[in-house]
Amino acid sequence: MQTRRQAILKSTAAAATLGLGSLPTFAQKMDTLKIIVGFPPGGTTDAFARRVGEKLRGIYANNVIIENRPGAGGQLGVNTLKASPGDGTVMLYTPASMLTVYPHSYSKLAYSQADVAPISIGHATDHAFVVGSAVPAEVTNLKQYVAWAKANPGKVNVGNPGAGSMPHLLAGRFATLADIQSTNVPFPGSGPGVPQVLGGQLAAMSSPLGDWVQHAKTGRVRILATSGATRSPFVDNVPTYKEQGFDELVIREWFGFFLPATASQAVRERASTFLRASLIQPDVVAAMAPLAAHVDPVTIDQFASRLKADSEFAGKLVKALGFRADS
Repeated sequence: MQTRRQAILKSTAAAATLGLGSLPTFAQKMDTLKIIVGFPPGGTTDAFARRVGEKLRGIYANNVIIENRPGAGGQLGVNTLKASPGDGTVMLYTPASMLTVYPHSYSKLAYSQADVAPISIGHATDHAFVVGSAVPAEVTNLKQYVAWAKANPGKVNVGNPGAGSMPHLLAGRFATLADIQSTNVPFPGSGPGVPQVLGGQLAAMSSPLGDWVQHAKTGRVRILATSGATRSPFVDNVPTYKEQGFDELVIREWFGFFLPATASQAVRERASTFLRASLIQPDVVAAMAPLAAHVDPVTIDQFASRLKADSEFAGKLVKALGFRADS
C-alpha cells in the first residue's frame, strides 16, 4: 500500500526527475528571496533553510539570503513575515509550535494564523521520551518507567527544550495520564539538557528524536517512546506512546515554509512548486537522516489541513495541562 508520504513524493517527482531546471517556466524570476528564521544561526532550522535556499538560488530567485531574527521563542520571525510584502520575496521557515501551540498558550500574540499563508512543510520529526543513568537499567518501556516514577517521586525530574514547546506538552500530558508526579525542567533548547540526562543529573527528557539516536546506540540512554502515529524508521525497535497505551499522544512535529497572508494564489503556487521540487533533491533528503528527521513536501491544501489539525491537537494539550506561557 502506498503511504501518504510516498504519494506526496510521487506527485512532485516529475519536477525533480530531470533536476530543478525542468520546473515550469514562470514569467518573472525575482532578484532576491529572503528566508526568515526566527532562531540563531547554527541550529537545525537555520541549517535546513540554508540548504533549501541554495536549491532555490538561480531558479526561484537570482539570490537567496537567510535572515535570522531570533527572539521571543520564534515569535519575532513570524512578526517579521507578517510585516513583509506578499510578492513572494520573503518567506519564513519555522517550527510548528509558533503557529499551533502559541495561539493557545499566550494570552496575547502580535500575530495569528490568519497573518500567514502555509506553502509546504520542509522537514518533520518525532519527539522522544528518554531516560538516562539516573533511572535503573531494567526500565526499558513506559510501563516500567511509570512504576519506577511512582516508587521514587522525589527523583522524577523531566527536561524539555522549552516551556510550552510540544515536547514539554507531551511529557506533561503523559505524566497526567500516567498519574505520576514529576518536576518539569525547561531548557533554552535541547542542547543544555542532553548532557544532564547523560550524566545522571536529570532522570528523563522529552525532545526531538534526533537528539538521542546516537546516544541510544552507545547505551548511554534508553528511548522509551516516540510520538508518531507509527514507529520511527530511525529507531524501529522503539514503540510509540500509542502502542504503549497512550493513544492521545500522537504528533509528528513539522517545520514549515510560509508566505505573508497577502500573497496571491499565483505567488503561493509558484513558491509551492519550487519548494516541493527542492525538498526531494537527494542531498536534501540525505541531510535529514543524521537528525532522525525526514523531508515532508506537501501541497498548500495538505499543509493547511495539517496546520488546522495540529493546532486543534495543541489546543487540547494546553487546555488539559492548564498551561499559560505568559503566566
